[in-house]
Amino acid sequence: MRVLTIDQGTTNTKALVIDGSGAILARASRSTQTEYPRPGWSQQSAHSIWDATRAVIDEAAMAAGPDSIDAIAIANQRETLVVWDAETSEPVTPAILWQCRRTAEDCAALIAEGHGPVVEAATGLAINPLFPASKLAWVLREVPEARTLLEAGRLRAGTVDAWLLWKLTDGASFATDHSNASRTQLFDTAALDWSADLARIFGAAADCLPQPRASDSHFGDTASGATALPAGVPIRAMMGDSHAALYGHGVRQPGTVKATYGTGSSLMVLTPERRQSRHGLSSTIAWSDRNGTAHALEGNITVSAQAAGFMSGLLGITDARALSDLAQTVPESGGVVFVPALSGLGAPHWNNDATGLVTGLTGGSTPAHLARATFEAIALQVADVFTAMEADIGAPVSGLLADGGASSNAFLMQLQADILQCDVRASVVEEIGAMGAARMAFAAAGAALETGDETIAYSCAADPAFARDLRAGWRAAVARCMQ
Repeated sequence: MRVLTIDQGTTNTKALVIDGSGAILARASRSTQTEYPRPGWSQQSAHSIWDATRAVIDEAAMAAGPDSIDAIAIANQRETLVVWDAETSEPVTPAILWQCRRTAEDCAALIAEGHGPVVEAATGLAINPLFPASKLAWVLREVPEARTLLEAGRLRAGTVDAWLLWKLTDGASFATDHSNASRTQLFDTAALDWSADLARIFGAAADCLPQPRASDSHFGDTASGATALPAGVPIRAMMGDSHAALYGHGVRQPGTVKATYGTGSSLMVLTPERRQSRHGLSSTIAWSDRNGTAHALEGNITVSAQAAGFMSGLLGITDARALSDLAQTVPESGGVVFVPALSGLGAPHWNNDATGLVTGLTGGSTPAHLARATFEAIALQVADVFTAMEADIGAPVSGLLADGGASSNAFLMQLQADILQCDVRASVVEEIGAMGAARMAFAAAGAALETGDETIAYSCAADPAFARDLRAGWRAAVARCMQ
């Protein structure tokens, strides 16, 4: 059996053809451009998302042989909202990214009105512009065409998985999976259905949303001419990328935390039941399959590896790799602390008004100190969420599983182990989310993906005082950032 997995991320879209041994027979990648039309706004062309997806499907399929593909799996960037016309398949507005803060004031007003507890009880998510509910309300309020289409029954709104499914099937299937639905703040995670009450609270609508299904469902079949694939190839798995990464690591029981180091970061840990966080985390559905619904706690960091790209630009350095090399030329950051609150602060702080901050600069500070402080910031943000998870679980966690592009940086992974004072195991397979979605598709077809969970281990090499002092300086800087 061969599965073509789409790994649609914020900065890159990939396609991998994977066989039952876990071998990657073909792969293709395309970058995706993000627009920042106003401060705090971020968006992408929905057409560009599909064009990049179609291009990587075609390239990977042609390399492996289009007729050899038995199924498709999708892992996608989450919380990004796509809104389109069902008759023309034309988007009515650019896709509003998960990072976008344009609805921060709307969310603050809802919290002030006292809606927070009701929303969090139903969804496990604190009201925040990260999630699509307020984004959809904004579209219905600010884009007249959207309201007209809604009244005519032609409006379709969903996360990126629903948009890709629509295009793959030429509009024959409009669905999403429970993991993606649970990130919209319009989905009741106990009832496993859209909530009209939540839609009313946000000023959104539920009748334009896709049908929610288990993650291992038969979501539809490819349409003729949509891609280089023949008609009739089944789409057998859809999962949010962070959920797919946890599944790809082979985690099936509570107690193990995984962190995905991408543009932002997501830490996730399974819980034995649907559980509310008391320490700034989200409750979410990890996935659902024939074995039932798996629940998890998650912490979302808005700017993670993106901080390295940002600092590279500020310092006039080629890229994040060169920044890493520069950071390693000094043994410590010289008291410099960088808080990369470039789109507010996510978990566990949740402050939409926070802005980026650099503290501790002296006459002796150098670009190398700023570079090192950037990688420390990535690891310290992860440590904050990791600690919150331990507090919610009520027990220490033995270690961290890492994946995502930045997890291949040995310097960052060692720094992470030293700050957490525990082992970090980084996946050898960079596209672990794609592998996880493929595993789900294999299982849905009654087959198995026989691949080991190969990792590179990083053990703590620093004494506790190192971590304690670094985290104390970080906490002080975060407190100033949030004033």
